[in-house]
Amino acid sequence: MQIRIIMVPVGDTGSALEELNAFLAGHRVLDVQQQFYQNDRGAGWSFCIRYLQTAAGSSGPSKAKVDYREVLDADEFIRFARLRDLRRAIAQQEAIPAYAVFTDEELAGIAKLVEITVSSMGTVKGIGEKKAARYGQQIVNGMQQNA
Repeated sequence: MQIRIIMVPVGDTGSALEELNAFLAGHRVLDVQQQFYQNDRGAGWSFCIRYLQTAAGSSGPSKAKVDYREVLDADEFIRFARLRDLRRAIAQQEAIPAYAVFTDEELAGIAKLVEITVSSMGTVKGIGEKKAARYGQQIVNGMQQNA
């Protein structure tokens, strides 16, 4: 995992924003944290980007497998592992691939939520209203049983 910080000043002519967008498009981004800053040189947004290094010479984002033990803290990883078990059970019940229920990236997003609810799942990248409505309550119920 790598970290990159990009600053976008308030009066940016577009060059810093272009750099940010190009970087995000060219890397497998794990997490982005943003914060407004103000100092004696001006104000703007600071973006801290955690990403996976792309392979040398590759033309697109890396397809490397993410080690979620590195990406998530200990409590989040415990929730992630439980979410994988619930996903597997749902997938078997519906006779579909596990990734069709939720991807690992979506499960990691759910694991990071302060409170896991059907509506909060909708805030996770990749989880739309339909997916949250279809599988969300089963996930919520399963997580409550093991709380």
